Amino acid sequence: MRSLLDDPELGLRLLVEGRPGALDERVVWVHNTELPDPSPYLGERELVLTNGMWLEQAEAAGFVDAVARAGAAGIVFGLREQVPRTPREVIDACAAARLPLVEIAIGVPFTAVTRAAAGHYAEMRQSSLLGLVRRGDALTTALSRGAGVAGVLDVLRRDHDLPLAVVDRAGRLLAAAGAELTADQRHVAAERLGDRPPPLEADLGAGVTASLFLVGAVGDLDAALLCLRPLRELDSGERDALEQAARFLSLEVAKQQAVHAIELRFASELLDMILSGPQRAAEVPGRLRAFGVDPSGALAVLALAFGDAATAPTQPGLAEAVTEFFLAENTPAAVAGGTGDVVAVLPWRRGEEELREVADRLARAVDDRFPGLRAVVGIGGSAENAAGLKQPLVRSRDACHVLRRRSGVPRVATVAELGTHRLLLGLHDADTLRDFADVVLGPLREHDAQRGSELVATVRAFLDNGGQWAATAEALYVHVNTLRNRLAKVTELTGRDVARTEDRVDLYLALEAEGFSG
Repeated sequence: MRSLLDDPELGLRLLVEGRPGALDERVVWVHNTELPDPSPYLGERELVLTNGMWLEQAEAAGFVDAVARAGAAGIVFGLREQVPRTPREVIDACAAARLPLVEIAIGVPFTAVTRAAAGHYAEMRQSSLLGLVRRGDALTTALSRGAGVAGVLDVLRRDHDLPLAVVDRAGRLLAAAGAELTADQRHVAAERLGDRPPPLEADLGAGVTASLFLVGAVGDLDAALLCLRPLRELDSGERDALEQAARFLSLEVAKQQAVHAIELRFASELLDMILSGPQRAAEVPGRLRAFGVDPSGALAVLALAFGDAATAPTQPGLAEAVTEFFLAENTPAAVAGGTGDVVAVLPWRRGEEELREVADRLARAVDDRFPGLRAVVGIGGSAENAAGLKQPLVRSRDACHVLRRRSGVPRVATVAELGTHRLLLGLHDADTLRDFADVVLGPLREHDAQRGSELVATVRAFLDNGGQWAATAEALYVHVNTLRNRLAKVTELTGRDVARTEDRVDLYLALEAEGFSG
C-alpha cells in the first residue's frame, strides 16, 4: 500500500495507518466491491476498493469488520459528488479495527489504482526474475570454480542475510553461513530427512526452528538446506532464493556422491589387497601412499563398529566420521568401510597404550556424531611395514566383531584381551549362541524356576572358583554336601559332569554365550 501512496498520479490520502507495518505488507491484488458483507468473496491480503454504496444498507462497523475478518490488506474509499468526504464512521471503524484506510479523490477512477497495482506487480516480477537469473549465473560460476557447498551459501547470503546450513542424511554438516548447529541439532535434522514425506519445518531443539529446503541427488533426498527461521518469517523472495539454491546444491551433492563412491571403492580395495596376501602385496604400498600413509614405516590397524547387536554395525556417514576424527588428530589414515565395520590403517611409532587412548577417543568422537549409538573399537596391533598388515587387520576385525556381540565389556580391546574362547563365541551369530545356551542350561533354568533352586548360580560359582569344592561352598554359604547334591542334580538334568573337563567346558561356554546372545 505504501507504494500506491507514494504514486503522485493517484493522489491518495492516508486516513488510518492501521497496525504497525501494515502499509508495508504485501498486497496480492485489488478487489472492487459495494456489497454490505464482501467477506465471502475476498481473498487474504487483497485491497478493497469501494465508493460506500453499501452505507445505505449497512453500518460502517459491520462492513469494516467483514473486510478485516477476511484478512484484507486495507480499504481505498473513493469519493463521489454525493459523498465528498470519507464518512467519520468509516474512519472510526477502520481505526478501531486497526485496518489501513486510504481516500481517493473524485476525479481519479478505481481503474487508475488497478493499473498502478498491475504496474508494480510487473516491476516486482521482472525484478524477481532478473534476480533469479543473476543469482543463477553467480551460483553456476561458484560451482564451476570449485567453491562447493560453501560457495552456494556465500552467493545466497549476498542478497539475503539468513542463517544457513547444509546437513546431509548422516547428520554431517556440509557447510554453514551465519548459523551454528550442535551435534544433536544436526542429528535431528538428519532424522527429519528420513520422514516420509519430509517436513517443511523442523524443531531442532534449544528454541531453534528451521525451514527445510530439500536437496536431492541421485534419485533420493541426500541433504537439506536449513534456514534457521520458521517458514512463516520468510518472504516470497527469500523462499524463491532458497529453493533455487537447493536445486544448485543438488548438483554439487551429486558430484560429491560420485567422488565419495570412488573414494570408498578405492579404500575398500585396500582391504582386499591386504587380505589377498602375496598375490596383491605389491599394490598395497601405492594405495597407502594415495592416502598420505608411509608404507615403509610402522603401521597400526583399528576396526570400528556399533556395539549393539540389534543395530546395524555401520551407518551412513560412519567412514566419514572416522576420517574426520583422524584429520582433527592431524594423523594421516587410510579409512575403508567394510561390510560390517570401518577399518583405519595409520602410521604408528608410539606405544600400545597410546594406541588404546587414540582408539578410545575415536569411539567417543563417533558416539558424539551418532547420538544413541555406542561405538566399539578392535585394536589389531601394529606391523613393521605394509607387508605385515594382514594379521593386524584380521585381529582388529575379529576383536571388533566380538565386542559388537558381547555386552558388559570395555568398548576398546585387543584379541588377546578378549580371550580365545570369547573370540570363538563372538564369531557365531546370536541365534546359534542362544540355541547352544538353551540346550545346555535350559533344564537348569526350568528347574530353578519351578523349585526355587539355584543350580545355574551354583555352576557359575563352581567354575569361577576353579572347581574347588570348599571355596565354592563358602562363596555360596552352603555346606559342601549341599554343593555336591546340587551338582549331582546338574549332571542328572544336563548330562554334564563337572568332574570331567570337556563337560566343564560346555557349561562354561554356555554361561559365556549368554553374554553374547543377550
